[in-house]
Amino acid sequence: MNSETGKWIILAGLLIVIVGVIIYFFHDKLHFIGRLPGDIRIEREGFRFYMPVTTMVIASIFISIVIKVIKLLGK
Repeated sequence: MNSETGKWIILAGLLIVIVGVIIYFFHDKLHFIGRLPGDIRIEREGFRFYMPVTTMVIASIFISIVIKVIKLLGK
């Protein structure tokens, strides 16, 4: 391991803490996450299936943008 690896681990930890703080303080405002149009939800007696397709696409786009911004700032 080198110092660059340590920097990335610290950055990942900070991002996790930031997301945790946002969820902790704004959980009542984020109720729409996981209930977007396109998220598949099947609920029957004794059976529950949930596949958050739209939520994961939006999360993927957001994470990609954040990574690109970090790479641009790191140069």
